[in-house]
Amino acid sequence: MIVAGLTGSIAMGKSETSKMFAARGIPVFDSDQAVHELYAKGGEAVTPVSTLAPAAIVDGAVDRQRLAKLVREDPSLLKKIEAVVHPLVRSRQDGFLERARRDGAPFAVLDIPLLFETGRHREVDRILVVSAPAHVQRERALKRPDMTVEKLDFILARQVPDDEKRAGADYVIDTSVDLETTAREVGRIIAELKKAAETQ
Repeated sequence: MIVAGLTGSIAMGKSETSKMFAARGIPVFDSDQAVHELYAKGGEAVTPVSTLAPAAIVDGAVDRQRLAKLVREDPSLLKKIEAVVHPLVRSRQDGFLERARRDGAPFAVLDIPLLFETGRHREVDRILVVSAPAHVQRERALKRPDMTVEKLDFILARQVPDDEKRAGADYVIDTSVDLETTAREVGRIIAELKKAAETQ
């Protein structure tokens, strides 16, 4: 089974692209959704995060907005949080891939926002990067609720630049075009990866 890592910087259209793979029956693991579940009331990350950042806990769950604010105020907190959360997400990813293999899937997609930043790009068989011009990215990002120029610049400073991601990609998916065009590109990639899986 081929394992494809899907990534892209903030507001590049990764979530929409990820849905296109899932809609075509490809197993997709949503890492961001896994973090949401880990941060929810009763989630495995709540207790360890409460030790590191007690002010981020609201009603027994991790408030991501509060946590993000704390990280902006103290960037050293980020590594400590990641050291707790990333292994928990990794464990879920491993279970997902095991189920996909058992089900006979030709390939599976790990949707990982920080694929390059965490070094996971070295562990996947194919790298899919979702991309759009910088002005499109900024326009999309600043339309999000609670997003500010300062917050966006802080996030971008933490992410591997888009041109570096594109340079390391096996496939670059352009999301600055209409959805139908992006969907056709996704369909082409699926066909190629299925064919490649047959020759493994």
